[in-house]
Amino acid sequence: MFKGFRDFILRGNVMDLAVAVIIGAAFTAIVNSLVSDVLNPFIAATLGKPDFSSVVLHVGTGVIKIGNFFNAIIAFLIIAFVVYFFLVLPTNSLMARFKKPEPEPAPAAPTKACTECLSDIPAAARRCAHCGQPQAA
Repeated sequence: MFKGFRDFILRGNVMDLAVAVIIGAAFTAIVNSLVSDVLNPFIAATLGKPDFSSVVLHVGTGVIKIGNFFNAIIAFLIIAFVVYFFLVLPTNSLMARFKKPEPEPAPAAPTKACTECLSDIPAAARRCAHCGQPQAA
């Protein structure tokens, strides 16, 4: 029972996922600091308010906090930008460098059409593999 659990835990996918979650949590702190310490003061300098959380819609007696949604979108776009340009692109270029060139596929053998069933058969065939009819040389 424990051997199966050990094999599951030590499998590469589980370890990769655990590392990704830990790095993601640490990266979230960095992005939150970027948004609250860098971008929000920039927004405040240009728009007069530190973020979009004050943007609300009053619908009847309810309040829709659309500004918080805008803040979440900005944080998501920053995370997506950083992940793509600082993780995905460098990793892809590094993997392309180490990837072996794929061998060219062998050219296909010449074929001809069977005179009876019109299926493709090798040019050197004396009989059709599909209908069994003899073929002219």
